[in-house]
Amino acid sequence: MTNDPLLIAGLVACLAVLVILLMGINSFRKGGAEGAKRSNKLMQWRLGAQLLAIILLLAFVYFRRQSGG
Repeated sequence: MTNDPLLIAGLVACLAVLVILLMGINSFRKGGAEGAKRSNKLMQWRLGAQLLAIILLLAFVYFRRQSGG
């Protein structure tokens, strides 16, 4: 199971979501107009990364069930 490339890609995408989230929070914490603009852009990227992570993990579950294991 840990050798499945779809699972690994899903977990990497989840890690990317976490990194983007932390960068966005840090940017928001700094404040100012530029910080708010950057934070907003990072949160948009986070949503896209979350969508990708969910799709990858759902695909992993789907194909895992299809193979019977």
